[in-house]
Amino acid sequence: MQQLVLDGQENTSDHHESDENHQNHDQCIVVPTMLNAIADGFIKKEKSWFATSQLPSDLSIRVEDITIYVHKYPLIARCGYLNQIELHEPQNSQLGYDIKLEKFPGGSETFETILKFCYGLPISLNPANVAALRCGSEFLEMTEAMEEGNLISKTEAFFTFVALSSWNDTIVVIKSCEMLSPWAENLQIVRRCCDSIAWKIFRENSTAGESITNEGTWWFDDVATLRIDFFMRIITAVRVKGIKPEIIGSCIMNYGERCLPSMYGDTRGMDCKNGTNRRNDSQWSITSGRIGETSIGQNKEQRTIIESLISILPPQKETVSCKFLLRLLKMSIVYAASPALISELEKRIGMVLENASTNDLLIPTYAVGEQTINSNEEQTIHNIDVVQRILDYFLMYEQQKLQQQELKSTTLNISKLFDSYLVEIARDPNVSITKFRVLAESLPRHARTCHDGLYRAIDTYLKTHPSLSEHDRRRLCKIMDCGKLSLDGCMHAAQNERLPMRIIIQRIMQVLLSEQVKMRAAVHGKDITESDDNSDKENSWSSTKNEVKSLREELENVKTQMAELHRDYSELQQEYEKTNSKHRSPWTSGWRKMKKSALFIRKMVEDETQEGEHRVKPGRRTQSIS
Repeated sequence: MQQLVLDGQENTSDHHESDENHQNHDQCIVVPTMLNAIADGFIKKEKSWFATSQLPSDLSIRVEDITIYVHKYPLIARCGYLNQIELHEPQNSQLGYDIKLEKFPGGSETFETILKFCYGLPISLNPANVAALRCGSEFLEMTEAMEEGNLISKTEAFFTFVALSSWNDTIVVIKSCEMLSPWAENLQIVRRCCDSIAWKIFRENSTAGESITNEGTWWFDDVATLRIDFFMRIITAVRVKGIKPEIIGSCIMNYGERCLPSMYGDTRGMDCKNGTNRRNDSQWSITSGRIGETSIGQNKEQRTIIESLISILPPQKETVSCKFLLRLLKMSIVYAASPALISELEKRIGMVLENASTNDLLIPTYAVGEQTINSNEEQTIHNIDVVQRILDYFLMYEQQKLQQQELKSTTLNISKLFDSYLVEIARDPNVSITKFRVLAESLPRHARTCHDGLYRAIDTYLKTHPSLSEHDRRRLCKIMDCGKLSLDGCMHAAQNERLPMRIIIQRIMQVLLSEQVKMRAAVHGKDITESDDNSDKENSWSSTKNEVKSLREELENVKTQMAELHRDYSELQQEYEKTNSKHRSPWTSGWRKMKKSALFIRKMVEDETQEGEHRVKPGRRTQSIS
C-alpha cells in the first residue's frame, strides 16, 4: 500500500495577493500567514478535542458526537464552506458548540486529518483514507480558489495516479467508499474504481486464455468482499468487456457461497463487507414452520443480495450449477424476494433440472416473518407447488428439444430423481392424495422404465396415511404400472398388507408366473448349453420345441386360473357388501376357493419342475432352482 506524507505549509504562497481578493467579500477575513502553524496537534478528552496551542481557541465544531475546539483563521483560509458562514458571533453557544457539520463524510477521524492539514501539520495519504479525505475536502470546499495546492487537488492526484494503478489499492479504496455514500458516487470515485478493476480483470484473463483455472479466478475472492452493489457494477463492466459467461457465473457462485446464509443448522455466512465470519441471526426450523426473530434490516439486506445475484446471472444454460440455482430459489422464498425474479429462477432451473439432487428439491414453505401456522390448516413442510412448476418447465423444454431435434431427451434421467422426491414428500402427513398423484403423474409414461421407485413412494405414502379409504388406495395405486415392477418389487407387493386386495392378488399371480417362466428358461438353457454331442443337436432342438408348446398350453391354463381368481374376488366383494350391515364375515368360503386355486397353481409348478428334471439327459448336471 502506497502512501504520501503531505505538509500543509509546503504550498503556502504569498497571501498578500489573496488578501486583496478576500476583502471583496463581506464574510471573508484576512488570515495572517504566521497563524498557519499555531498548533502542534490535538488533545482528546473523552468526547472533546482541543488544539494544542498557546492561543485560546475561538471556534467549536461538532462532528458526530465529538466537539472540537479550534481556531477560526487556519480553517477559513482553506475551507470555502466555513468561510461563507458567519463566524463572528456564536450561533449555538448555548448547545456547547458554534457549528455542527451534519453527515460529514468520513466522520470525526477524517475531519481531524483535515484539521491537521489546515494547521500545516503533516498528514499521510493512503488508499484507506484517500476517498474519505477527497469527500471531506469536497464537503468543506477546499478548492484551489482558496489556496494553491489545497486538499482537493492533492487527494485527487493521489487517487488517480497512485491508488488506481494498483489492484490491491483499488480494492481498498472501493471498500472504503461503502460508508461515503452519496459523496463517493457523486465524485465518480466508485465508478472509476469499478472501471479500473474490470480493466485489470480483462487484461489478466486475456493473457491467461480466459480459462476457469486458478490463474483465471485469482480475482474472485477480492471482489467477493465488496458490497453487493459494487460487485454488480464490476460484473456488469466485466461482461461488457467480453469475459466468458462461464467465468462470470463461477464468480457469482463464489460470491453467493460467501454471502448467503446456510439453509440448515447454524446459519453461518461470510460477511461480504469485511470478509470475516459472522453469525447470521436468521434461523428457522423447517419442520415447525417457525422462523426465529431477525431484524428487518438484516432481512432486507439478504433479500437485496439474493435479488441482485438473480438479476445478474448470465443467460447461458451451463454457466451456473443447478445446485446453486436451487439454493438461490430457497433463499428467495425464505426472504420473500420479488415474485417476478422467483418465476425467472424457476424457469432457469427447469432448463438444468436433470443435474439436481433430491435434497436440492426440498424447498421450505415458510418465509421470514411468517407467523406460526394454525394447526387446523394443512400446510405442507416442503413447497410442492414450486417443484411442480419447475417440472412443468422442464417438460416444456424437453418437448421443444424433441420438436427441434437438437439433443437427446433427458426425461429418462429425471424419473429416479422425482421418485426419490416423491418418497420424501410422502412422509409429510399434510400432503393431500390429489397433490401427490398430480406430481407423480406429471412425468410421461415412457419416462419410467421401472416402477420400483414409484412403488416405494406409494408404499411410503400409505404408511404415513393409514386412514385412507379403500377407494383412495385403489386410486393411488392406479398411477403405478404393475407390469414394470422388478421381481423383488413384486415379491414385496405380494406381501404388502397396505395395498388393496386386488393389487396383492395380481402381484401373487405375477410372482408365480415369473418364477415358472424363469425356471423353465433355466432348465431349457441348461439342456442346450451343455449339449456337446453334435449328433444330438437335432433331437435337442425338437425337444425344445415340444417344451415350448407344452409351456404355452400351461400358460393358457394359468390364464384360466387367473380368470377364476378374478371371479372369486368379485363374488367376495358382493358377499361382503351384502353382509356388511350384519357384521358377518363372508371371507371363509372365498378364501377356500382362493386357497384351492393357489394350491392348484403351486402343484402345477411342482409338476413342471419334476418333469423338467426327468427330461434332463443322464450324465448331465441338474440345476437347482430356488
